[in-house]
Amino acid sequence: MDYISLNTIPHYAECAPLVEGLGYKLVELRITPQKGTVRILAVIAAKDPSLDIGVNDCSKVHHALLPRLEALLGTDDTYMELTSPGMERNIKNAAEFELFTGRQVRVWDRTVNDWVGGTIVSADEKSVTLEQPGAEEGTGTVRCIVLFENIAKAKFIHL
Repeated sequence: MDYISLNTIPHYAECAPLVEGLGYKLVELRITPQKGTVRILAVIAAKDPSLDIGVNDCSKVHHALLPRLEALLGTDDTYMELTSPGMERNIKNAAEFELFTGRQVRVWDRTVNDWVGGTIVSADEKSVTLEQPGAEEGTGTVRCIVLFENIAKAKFIHL
């Protein structure tokens, strides 16, 4: 899995602080010109991993983010779709792991040829650290570091 810094995504650096000021994290931002209009896809997540994103949350961010993007792009001929990550999101960019600290995920680790699951404790440019319950009840937790180069795919664990 590749690590692509979120700040290299066009207009991410200008929009992320606005979204964070509203109490959310900007997970994904895609801007695509289409037949004279500009299509914008934005994905937001709650700062607290135990909270879900609802329609009212999306509406709140949409009303603040759309004018900012229209000013940055110099057009008001836009279509914007703003969503939550969803319960079964496939993590597309290794940089997203840091945004989802505290969430349960599973990653396909090429070195063990199997899924490795746990709660994201931390992430950097090279790896993600997952915390897993101990194999036997009462043994505490185990931390597992998985290098991004060894991850074939990753997704949320939804209960």
